Amino acid sequence: MHLRTDYRHTLRACYLGYITQAAIGTFAPLLFLTFQSSYGIPLEKITFLVTLNFSIQLLIDLLSARFVDRIGIRASAVAAHFLAALGLVGLGILPECIDPYTGLLASTCCYAVGCGLIEVLISPIAEACPTQRKEAEMSLLHSFYCWGCVLVILVSTLFFSLAGIENWHILACLWALLPLVNLFYFTLVPIAPLVEEGKAMSIPALLRSRLFWLLALLMVCAGASEQSMSQWASAFAESGLGVSKTMGDLAGPCLFAILMGISRVVYAKISHRVELTKGMAWCGVLCLASYLLALFSPWPVLALAGCGLCGLSVGIMWPGTFSLAAKGLPAGGTALFALLALAGDLGCTSGPTLVGLVSGLWNGQLRFGLLAAILFPFLLLILLRLFRRTASHLS
Repeated sequence: MHLRTDYRHTLRACYLGYITQAAIGTFAPLLFLTFQSSYGIPLEKITFLVTLNFSIQLLIDLLSARFVDRIGIRASAVAAHFLAALGLVGLGILPECIDPYTGLLASTCCYAVGCGLIEVLISPIAEACPTQRKEAEMSLLHSFYCWGCVLVILVSTLFFSLAGIENWHILACLWALLPLVNLFYFTLVPIAPLVEEGKAMSIPALLRSRLFWLLALLMVCAGASEQSMSQWASAFAESGLGVSKTMGDLAGPCLFAILMGISRVVYAKISHRVELTKGMAWCGVLCLASYLLALFSPWPVLALAGCGLCGLSVGIMWPGTFSLAAKGLPAGGTALFALLALAGDLGCTSGPTLVGLVSGLWNGQLRFGLLAAILFPFLLLILLRLFRRTASHLS
């Protein structure tokens, strides 16, 4: 298996890319209370770090549709991992060298650019690999983000228990080794073009396509269905179900990530037997049922099971939409994946925001906010039906 010619190495580099993205998205939030107590940073300033991170990623999603093909996919992938490593090292060093909050802001800006590029690049790189079962590979690829989240939570918790949370700076630098190693991996592995040179659709052509807008709306609904529950699961379990914070964290985001990863692995195994749009539709129905179970079950155990089932149900929505896009708009190129990543991130932002706003209108009762979020899997089912109809007319 030669490193420079075997595309299995390319897929492994992509797997590590998604674990890197998970490390960036998961590690810093574990330290928010530490930042507050160690540096005296107010909670609203810490919240701004999250807003800044996602805002930069959205901007990169938008801009990369134009500049990635000009720079080159390999060069962009290498730059993405360099910025991710630099941001994690900066997270561990800068707050001790300069004003702590300025250091955190600079580090966040750096790794957010890297994370945004990774999100845009990894799926099209994997899609371009000459594999037989594209839908299976895409689903398996995205499962590594889930495993990355679980890995970061467990390893970081173990490190803090053994070495003490005051040594988090060391762990930040250790996590930076992951993108640093993958940076060199991406300089060596083969990368195939997604579309032949000169044959990719332009951005205006994509924006004129009805199929593209259906795919973009599917991505919004996929991201919102996932993050509405994922972001609020721990708080809902603690405040709405009366369980402890530790149990809320384990039965909330951690269980959610594990079951989401399992669903992607399982679909990768059975994708040749289950047509993708039908599989996504069944997952949409399960998503609706899981929200209702979490919200209206009279027993906390079943309500927590509903939170977990939601992770299982949303697993194939995001990678499945990428696969539908690659099949429905084969000339879309990197720009297609960048714009869909932008749509997905808009969903990841708008879903939890809707939950928070509606809950605020009902005196902080998350049950009502999560009930409003049922809108997203419901719309996904309608959009899948429209997509099948539109795709059949174009074929």
